Amino acid sequence: MQIQLDPNSELQLYKQLANQIIECIAQGELKNGDTLPSVRSMATDLGINVSTVSKSYHELEEKGLIELKPKAKAVIIGGQKRALEETEVEKVENALKPIMAEAFARGLEKEQMTSLFQRILKQWK
Repeated sequence: MQIQLDPNSELQLYKQLANQIIECIAQGELKNGDTLPSVRSMATDLGINVSTVSKSYHELEEKGLIELKPKAKAVIIGGQKRALEETEVEKVENALKPIMAEAFARGLEKEQMTSLFQRILKQWK
């Protein structure tokens, strides 16, 4: 797993880290049962604060993608193919809606959005 954080990005470091771990799960690089490095180890490897990594891990736990075990590493529990509950589907829809609306408002055509969506989907298993 290769993580690259951009300190000059508008996106906070903890969010960048969480997003990249999510992408690793989506791409199949991280699978159900795999473990992430300890918070301290990840912070050292990336040269960032321990609290930043901790915040990322807690966000991933809240999303149901990892399980944090006391005095142990974080375990991937996402990536398993299963039917989502309606509330989970609604949550994804609510997250996508403003992004898609902004793209449309900026002039992206529906066909271009569909093409972009398909291109992104090809990256994941």
